[in-house]
Amino acid sequence: MNYAFSHQDIQQARQNIGTHVRHTPMTHSRTLSDLTGCKALFKLENLQMTGSFKERGALNRLLHLSPEEKARGVIAASAGNHAQALAYHAGRLGISVKIVMPRYSPIVKIRSTEHWGAEVILAGDTFDDAMATSREIVAEEQRVYIHPFDDPLIAAGQGTVGLEIIEDPTHGQIDAVLVPVGGGGLLAGIAMAIKSQAPDVQVIGIEEASCQGMHQALQAGQPVMVAPAPVIADGIAVRQVSADNLKIVNAMVDEVVAVTSDEIANAIMLMLEIEKTVVEGAAATPLAALVNNRLPQLRGKTVVSVISGGNIDVNLLTRIIEQGLAFDGRVFRIETVVQDRPGKLEGLLSVFRQNGANILEVIHHRISPRAPIGQVGISVTVETRDRVHLEEIERALEQAGYPRL
Repeated sequence: MNYAFSHQDIQQARQNIGTHVRHTPMTHSRTLSDLTGCKALFKLENLQMTGSFKERGALNRLLHLSPEEKARGVIAASAGNHAQALAYHAGRLGISVKIVMPRYSPIVKIRSTEHWGAEVILAGDTFDDAMATSREIVAEEQRVYIHPFDDPLIAAGQGTVGLEIIEDPTHGQIDAVLVPVGGGGLLAGIAMAIKSQAPDVQVIGIEEASCQGMHQALQAGQPVMVAPAPVIADGIAVRQVSADNLKIVNAMVDEVVAVTSDEIANAIMLMLEIEKTVVEGAAATPLAALVNNRLPQLRGKTVVSVISGGNIDVNLLTRIIEQGLAFDGRVFRIETVVQDRPGKLEGLLSVFRQNGANILEVIHHRISPRAPIGQVGISVTVETRDRVHLEEIERALEQAGYPRL
């Protein structure tokens, strides 16, 4: 079968970009290995200059521009990482660049893209809206459009991640590689690189459950447009995958699985807490799949998770940590009622104190439709050790006569 790019194209891409893109490290986490039941390795693409793997494909594509194309300048639509990568390397090469982003893109990605010298245009609510605007600008200004994933030179550049993984001598035999999936460029590139050299190594794509463009395309046998939905992994919130990438994924990828937004939030928190590594939503999907047993066949195996990027808005990170703690059973809120008399609130709070929970917040609801006359509603937010501890506290509250509302 003929594909849009080959293993040789990936090898050539490595030669093209090698002196300007970092050969990122691959690390082993003992703690996360214990937690997931496999030897957990992480390919740290968040350590690239602009914080993601996107530099590889962007630079490979820029290096193939003719002098006339360079003079016209380039444009792209991007949720952020492709934008930063393109802006950084176009700036180094003296090429004018415009980037169209959805209006609600993370502030850190907008500012970083502008920092590298690109003109940023905010348009629409989704990646597809931004792409439509970018196409209009192409028609007006005759700029060269550089697609974030539907381009063989882009995908071949991303495939250099796979070469580095499979040729790494420090961790022995690798059994599987887990790759975040959006439009499919990274997954197709890594699959081509790895399967060409080590066909027995499993390559598995990970999507967010609310935006399963690749899964639906594989089911339909062609790219399909999935419905828009809220996501935490904005970097892979692509509603329609590339047909060329789909062809490679269908032939070379072993499986595509999905994880929920709560699971992704929890994985972001685990990487921050255990590995002291900041990752964005898309980059956390492989760990989320392992922690939540989406891939039971990998227990006891050596598994590489591609940490695709670390560009996450600080404000969003705060909310994600809170969501991740709640998912992990380490922060929870209980709503109950107590009699509207002196000392009754103290009796409720003593249950938490006696069971070792740290009280974070207490709110009185003196006007509550769920509180009978003579009682007041109370919301208590507490910090707990884990889900087992949480369940112990819930039993203690029930035994003390405090109903859950």
